[in-house]
Amino acid sequence: MRPVPIESQPLVWNPCFANLGEDFLTHLQPTPLPETYWIHKNQHFLRTLGWPTEGLNSADALLAFSGCAIPEGAKPFASVYSGHQFGVWAGQLGDGRAITLGEVDSALGLQEVQLKGAGPTPYSRRGDGRAVLRSSIREYLCSEAMHGLGIPTTRALCLTGSPQSVRREEIETAAVVTRTAPSFLRFGHFEHFSSSGQTAQLQKLADHALAEHLPECKVRASAGEHNGNIYAVMLQTVCDRTAHMVAQWQAVGFCHGVMNTDNMSILGLTLDYGPFQFLDGFNPRHICNHTDSQGRYAYHRQPNVAYWNLFCLGQALAPLLNDQDLTVSVLETYKSSFPMALNQAMGRKLGIFDRALTDQLLQLMAKEQVDYPLFWRQLSHAVLAQGAQTGSEASAWTLVRDLFLDRPAWDIWQQDYLRALGEHDVSQVGQSMLAHNPKFVLRNHLAEIAIRKAKSGDFSEVDTLMTLLQSPFEEHPGYEAYAQLPPAWASSIEISCSS
Repeated sequence: MRPVPIESQPLVWNPCFANLGEDFLTHLQPTPLPETYWIHKNQHFLRTLGWPTEGLNSADALLAFSGCAIPEGAKPFASVYSGHQFGVWAGQLGDGRAITLGEVDSALGLQEVQLKGAGPTPYSRRGDGRAVLRSSIREYLCSEAMHGLGIPTTRALCLTGSPQSVRREEIETAAVVTRTAPSFLRFGHFEHFSSSGQTAQLQKLADHALAEHLPECKVRASAGEHNGNIYAVMLQTVCDRTAHMVAQWQAVGFCHGVMNTDNMSILGLTLDYGPFQFLDGFNPRHICNHTDSQGRYAYHRQPNVAYWNLFCLGQALAPLLNDQDLTVSVLETYKSSFPMALNQAMGRKLGIFDRALTDQLLQLMAKEQVDYPLFWRQLSHAVLAQGAQTGSEASAWTLVRDLFLDRPAWDIWQQDYLRALGEHDVSQVGQSMLAHNPKFVLRNHLAEIAIRKAKSGDFSEVDTLMTLLQSPFEEHPGYEAYAQLPPAWASSIEISCSS
């Protein structure tokens, strides 16, 4: 496979993770796809990276970002890790369908560039190493949607396709997502070496993470945090970032669907978009993953699963911390950091920080499974109208009230809420709520419509959704249909681990 320059975009590839050596990865080349074509180019993200937008306009770029050629200077590899899947130790896993080209300097710092769906690796476990158009569109759109919502996430640079057949539940066509992150290091990377007693490699990996991605830990350890134990500070940082990330998931109604330890980022990034879903009706027990028959990863269980996963990471790092009591005390901080982060996130949605009002509201919504994103957006507009006192507030509150069948219960809550709002600048509160309650989220049916059109060669819906989801708090006049209640057929959409 020939190396190709990417015109107008002289990327400088850095062998950062690859310098760890062969215990951590396998160098290999992607498996080329036939007749590749562009599906979408994320020019907005490209500009954010500080890379010229012309860099995605060449034939060589299409080859490079669909795994048909190697960018000049890149040394592709797949990394090895292990993990717990659905609460059971799965042993060795690894990048089964993702191949990292390397790390590149950018305006956001060093970015790892990875091709998902670029062919089999030694860690594919009898898989084909491919990704299908359906799942690739979902990941491409959702990673950018999460960024638009302000939630830590991996990002997507571009999406390419091929007519090559790939078998999942049915025969589909192949696609490749080029995704980036400062690092794709997972809890499972540390579990891998700890489980096999490879303490030297475990420490080498942890020291790499500290030096390259968590340099603030050294400063905090030097200042005496956790008695100067830098690995305890590292675990603390991962706990805090994870608590912050999951709190934001819960606040926006995001269901990950497959929170295995190998899908958890040490940087607190939302990682691996498979059977995800944004809630339509508010059902705390909602299970978005059709494969999850026991409901382990139901929406309301996500915070506790994150805590369980952090304990797995703590156990993996135990040989480095060398202090069981300290390890447990660090992990226990999640019990306070997560509720604090969630209270802050929900307070921003409600406009005021009132735990009792929030709990009462969520109980009302759960009782009738009120549409989650629509409710919060309409509530924001009602509060804004209340503050403006232009005479439109009554109709704005009616739109919110009409979402409930139990109107008397709603009326009682609304009265309590208005009394609490009376102590604040209501107009300012309404403006703040609009900035924290999105008009647009990637509902399942919106993704499904984009996928169906894409299968016929029409990628316009991918482009439309990308525009809306990158700025989900803006009104986008003319696109109101994308923010309305889902159609009846949306409830029949099933997503699984192959999604």
